[in-house]
Amino acid sequence: MLRQLALLSLALVPGSLAQVSEGFENGWNQSAWPTYAPDCSQGGKVTLDTANAHSGKNSMRVDGGGGYCGHIFFGTSKVPTGDVYVRAWIKASKALTAAHVTFITMPDSAQGNKKHLRIGGQNSILMFNRESDDATLPDLSPQGVATSAALPTGSWQCFEYHLGPDGTIETWLNDKVVTGLTSKPGTANPNAAQWQRSSIKPKVTAINFGWESYGGDTNTFWYDDIVVSSTRVGCA
Repeated sequence: MLRQLALLSLALVPGSLAQVSEGFENGWNQSAWPTYAPDCSQGGKVTLDTANAHSGKNSMRVDGGGGYCGHIFFGTSKVPTGDVYVRAWIKASKALTAAHVTFITMPDSAQGNKKHLRIGGQNSILMFNRESDDATLPDLSPQGVATSAALPTGSWQCFEYHLGPDGTIETWLNDKVVTGLTSKPGTANPNAAQWQRSSIKPKVTAINFGWESYGGDTNTFWYDDIVVSSTRVGCA
C-alpha cells in the first residue's frame, strides 16, 4: 500500500519534476530502458529478475564481467533539465574492492564527446569519477577514503544523489549524507582537491545502471524502484 501511494504521488507530480519512476512490475520495457555498452560488450548480461526484488516481484539484474569490455548497463535518457536527483534501491552480491569499478554511468556533455560521469568504487569505498581527467570524489587519500562509505552486500540499499546545474554534487546512502561524495561551489572540502580543480559542471544526458570494471573484478547488481526527478526523493 505504501509503495502504491508513493507511485501515485509521483504520477501526480508535473513532468518537469518526476521524469521517471520505475519498479519493473510490468516487466522490462527495453524501448524505455535500453542496454548501454559503449565501444564493446563481451560477457556482461542484463535480465529481468522475477525472484528478487526490493518491492513487488521484479527487479533488474546485471551480471558484470571482468575487464572494460565485460561492461553492460541499462538506463533512461529521460533526464530533467537543471537539478537532477536519482534514487535507486540497489543490491550488490560482492563488496567493492581496491580496484576501480562503476555501477552507474552517465554520458556527460560538459566533459566532451563520449565522456562520462561515473559512480562506483575504489579502495573499497563509494566514489564519483570524472572520465575526462580521471578525477575522483573524494580524493583517494586515507583522509578522503574515511569520508566515504562502503556499499553493504547481500541486502537492498537506498542510494540517492543530486547533480546541480552549478556543479553541486550531493549523495545519500540510506538517507544518510555521504560527506566524501559532496561538493558544492564556494564550500571548502579538503578531500575534494582533484574534483574542485576543474570548473566542469556536469550536464548528463542519460542515467545508466550496471557494471564496468577496469581490472578483473566481476559482480552481480540488482536495481529496483528507480526514480529520476528534479527534487529530492528520499527512501520512504
